[in-house]
Amino acid sequence: MLGIIFTLLMLVLLQAVLGFDNLLYISLESKKAPQIDQKRVRKVGILIAIALRIVLLFVLVSLIGYFQEPFSFLSGGIDGVAHFAFNGHSLIVLAGGAFIIYTAIKEIWHMISTHDLSHDVEGEDKGRGKKSSNAVIVSIVLMNLVFSFDSILAAIGLTSEIENSSTAFIVMAIAIVISGLLMLFLADRISVFLAKNRMYEVLGLFILFIVGIMLVTEGGHLAHLELFGNPIESMSKTTFYFVIAILVITDIVQGRYQKKIIAQEAREELHEGEDK
Repeated sequence: MLGIIFTLLMLVLLQAVLGFDNLLYISLESKKAPQIDQKRVRKVGILIAIALRIVLLFVLVSLIGYFQEPFSFLSGGIDGVAHFAFNGHSLIVLAGGAFIIYTAIKEIWHMISTHDLSHDVEGEDKGRGKKSSNAVIVSIVLMNLVFSFDSILAAIGLTSEIENSSTAFIVMAIAIVISGLLMLFLADRISVFLAKNRMYEVLGLFILFIVGIMLVTEGGHLAHLELFGNPIESMSKTTFYFVIAILVITDIVQGRYQKKIIAQEAREELHEGEDK
């Protein structure tokens, strides 16, 4: 019994750690919905995702071999150029990573090409209706499933020591529900923080960009992809969190240094005005 409780705690911790980038995506994606619907979009998206995660868990437990077995029609390559053996797992991870990279680049480009940020936000809110809100919910649910794919496979590995398969499934389902409720609790708070500190949107988008790169490299590794004789290696989670920590520290230091520069310039302007 104690072993099952310990496994459950480990699963909840795993889901929480791996769910950070998912929460960031949800917070940024929900901004595309009308402001009045954003809170509902986040809640509905997460609740649907929790239910679909349990369905995905059941599917993976039942058909895990199918997702890991390479497809014969997607295996092969060109001598000296590329070799690959794609399976269901690699295709899902690659597609999710590519979509996240595309989303991050699109939002970064939109951010630097917009001249009036306040007008842009108002224009987006006025121009988006309920259909747009539903589209955002679909995006949140789909990306939630992509993010949860690896965490569910890791959960299956952690529960492999539980002899009763039904008990293992129940433990994993409970962990998914708890982590989902935790996401539900934190999603609004992260969104409010980003809304009050819009400068961190850039940091969030670049973190998403790195998440996309991590997923693409992982998908290439799972597909045994080789380009010009060089195998694609997946970015380790340790490297990922180290890069994120460096990004956050750099952003904090740069922000404080910029405030000092602005304060220094203000003092210099004041002194110049007094001299005149």
